[in-house]
Amino acid sequence: MDPRARPFRSVLYIPASKARALDKARTLPADAIIFDLEDAVAPEEKRAARDLLAAALREGGFGPRFLIVRVNGLDTEWGADDVTAMRGTGAQAMLLPKVETTAQLDALGDAIPGVEVWAMMETPRGVLNADALATHPRVGGFVMGTNDLIKELRCRPRADRLPLVTSLSQCLLAARAHGIVAIDGVYNAFQDEEGLRAECAQGRDLGFDGKSLIHPGQIAAANAVFAPTMAEIELSRRHIAAFDEARRNGMGIAVVDGRIVENLHIVTARQTLAKAAAIAQLEAVT
Repeated sequence: MDPRARPFRSVLYIPASKARALDKARTLPADAIIFDLEDAVAPEEKRAARDLLAAALREGGFGPRFLIVRVNGLDTEWGADDVTAMRGTGAQAMLLPKVETTAQLDALGDAIPGVEVWAMMETPRGVLNADALATHPRVGGFVMGTNDLIKELRCRPRADRLPLVTSLSQCLLAARAHGIVAIDGVYNAFQDEEGLRAECAQGRDLGFDGKSLIHPGQIAAANAVFAPTMAEIELSRRHIAAFDEARRNGMGIAVVDGRIVENLHIVTARQTLAKAAAIAQLEAVT
């Protein structure tokens, strides 16, 4: 499945140091997995985690899930070895933490040819440079690092995420302008499903493709919120049918439920149906 057409509703972090978690990832209904060699792995475990993950990826069995590895920064003692160990494993993307410059992306891209480069957007400088980063020819997606952004901005965490909206929107604008994937940050209270659903809905309404997750129990909520509803699917079909009929009658607009339907609405309707079809295809083989 084309990464640009495929769903990214749920993007689950898995600690690369946990063999049982790596095995369980093969059966979870997440659209994508981020195998984490960075924050989730203690310094003394990083080498063993790297070897464990490389072996698990080569063994395979992860089905249609999009496989991302978050390596340590290339300015750390572990980063270069992380990248070397991931060559030829089947990972589809390398996620670099705290990306701020295109030079960082160049360095990662040069170190692992043929694999997409993804960027963690988690510093003020990175957010301010989002447009330049999104133009990089190897970049496939942004993942928002909202916990680090809260720390760096010295703002207060709020349920409405008002202090983060500017950063979220700037990264989303850059992603949409250059056709790359945009994944919202994590929701820390993993047992609070109501709060998770509310934050997923906010991210969806802003325009994000999906939500990064810290616990398997969050997958179902993210998959549900970021998928088109049956009502949205049916309305999309009605928009297309009404617009096609209007065009056959020589008109440039249609009316559905008392609302004008123009060509721009048809573009959105077709995107909705394509997303629904991609989700159905993905779920049929997971």
